[in-house]
Amino acid sequence: SCIGYNDMRALILVGGYGTRLRPLTLSVPKPLVEFCNKPILLHQVEALVKAGVDHVVLAVSYMSELLEREMRVQEQRLGIRISLSHEEEPLGTAGPLALARELLTADEEPFFVLNSDVICDFPFRDMLQFHRDHGREGTIVVTRVEEPSKYGVVVFNPGDGKIERFVEKPQVFVSNKINAGMYIFNPSMLRRIQLKPTSIEKEIFPVMAEEGHLYSMELKGFWMDIGQPKDFLKGMCMYLQSLRQQAPEKLRTGPGFLGNVLVDPTAKIGVNCTIGPNVTIGAGVVVEDGVRIKRCTVLKASRVRSHSWLESCIVGWSSSVGQWVRMENVSVLGEDVIVNDELYLNGASVLPHKSINESVPEPRIIM
Repeated sequence: SCIGYNDMRALILVGGYGTRLRPLTLSVPKPLVEFCNKPILLHQVEALVKAGVDHVVLAVSYMSELLEREMRVQEQRLGIRISLSHEEEPLGTAGPLALARELLTADEEPFFVLNSDVICDFPFRDMLQFHRDHGREGTIVVTRVEEPSKYGVVVFNPGDGKIERFVEKPQVFVSNKINAGMYIFNPSMLRRIQLKPTSIEKEIFPVMAEEGHLYSMELKGFWMDIGQPKDFLKGMCMYLQSLRQQAPEKLRTGPGFLGNVLVDPTAKIGVNCTIGPNVTIGAGVVVEDGVRIKRCTVLKASRVRSHSWLESCIVGWSSSVGQWVRMENVSVLGEDVIVNDELYLNGASVLPHKSINESVPEPRIIM
């Protein structure tokens, strides 16, 4: 593992019902929804493994059979240990740490904690180094945002990163750095948390900061919380751009492909299509002739029939989009949805296993 430390652990806060990412999460637990052709959770787990983590704990609350099964497969593949920590009642963002105390503190090593919706260039090695250097109880990663008034912001000393205070939705400018949902803590921090519903952001962090035990490290590169469809698509654009810089060979190029496009090798794409910019096409997808797709994710085993036009959409697994269909404005199809020919979908959110026979001219949920 990395800088000579081993036996590092990490807790990923999977909790929640994934309500913001419905209708996709009605079929699959959110961490297993593919983001850029890889389950969201695997982006995180693989980055943790690279940084020397060999035991990942998932704090889960529901639909965990599927998750459990998939994690056994990944355990084998990655050669690490993955444990599930089940909460019977929702415990907020801090309670799960108390629940998983035994798993996190087998030794005195610091451990990572992260929110399951975060996608970025994960800086786990740098976090570890930064955390060791300041020697206090906790480090949180912060990222810069354009409109700080929509968030809780972090005020810290620019010299050493020591956090002074947190300000919720500031109306006057105090900082444009927000909590990026990635932390590293010493085990001693766990004595601050009781096994009951607790918010780490509102109840634990302010006290740690007051005592001089919380430092912030600034994230380089992109960051997105992809917990809802419009941000999922925004995060996809950022991720593909970062792929363009770091591993351009993974992107599809050639006639008919514009900008950053990621295509699974098993997908089939017809003639006279224009795909991109910012498109991800999953395994076994069939795109027929003359289709135009931009800024979309098309998930596994779907079919887009000839001459359809898709922009800013997520097409769920095994769905079928008819001929001459137009879909736009963050339309999301759940699993196994059929959209009949020549329809227009504007911001439609369609539950799994539905068949759509008429246009949806205004954004709404189709149940």
